[in-house]
Amino acid sequence: MKFGINTFLYTFPFTNQSTKLFKKFKKWGFDAVEIAVDEPANIDPAHIKRELEKAGIECCSLCACMGPGRDFRGSEADQQGAMTYLKALVDQAVAIGTNRVIGPVYSVVGRTGPFEQAEYKAQWQLVVKNLKELCRYAQSKGVMICMEPLNRFETNFINTVDQALKMVKAVGSPALKLHLDTFHMNIEEKFQGQAIRKAGALLGHVHACGSDRGTPGNDHIDWQDIAKALKAVKYDGPVVIESFTQDVKIIAAAAAIWRKIEPSREEIAIKGLQFLKKTLK
Repeated sequence: MKFGINTFLYTFPFTNQSTKLFKKFKKWGFDAVEIAVDEPANIDPAHIKRELEKAGIECCSLCACMGPGRDFRGSEADQQGAMTYLKALVDQAVAIGTNRVIGPVYSVVGRTGPFEQAEYKAQWQLVVKNLKELCRYAQSKGVMICMEPLNRFETNFINTVDQALKMVKAVGSPALKLHLDTFHMNIEEKFQGQAIRKAGALLGHVHACGSDRGTPGNDHIDWQDIAKALKAVKYDGPVVIESFTQDVKIIAAAAAIWRKIEPSREEIAIKGLQFLKKTLK
């Protein structure tokens, strides 16, 4: 099991200049960094790879930023926008040296509200069709697509492990895995350990975050149950801290971080890492 940190905590958008963070993350004891790529044109994968090697840290995954114009259940233009973007991330993952593209790849984040069952079924079929194409492309490049259920306030489409497993079955691709996040599961799942066990061998990625988006371990989540479940399913992939603060304004607004949750970003990273290594490894 390797422990990583998502770049959302320190910067957005991530650019070539953001690689200066790598040495800091390595010094704190992280094995890996998860790079949130908003616009593929903002980064040079060859430069990113060189800087990772210089710092002695690896990239465990590229995090998809599903903003406006990227929606597999949207208009034709939105579907094409999502496909072009996600295929570009697959290409950049290969060039950087990671085999994971992660996140809520099915839809733009923030699309919520009620809808009729017939509309949901139609959108479901659109997502299945598009994910089949994306996964064929990813599989040909040796990359996994790790799909993340989000909480009800961020999407009305896939909130739970059960829904995500249904989508994986419908797509039918070995390249499609599950990405589970302790913050979202804390809202949507009855028991996080049980959800992890349901995912089983299909679990491809884990985000660790406090129940309030703060430091893992400084919260009410049953981390011992999570540790037992990860062990039970023999999970050996990355565990990445994805917490947010008010320091990165655009992310704070998107994640509804309106108050100071923890004393500092450093506390989230350093104490969170210490807790995860002690609890999960």
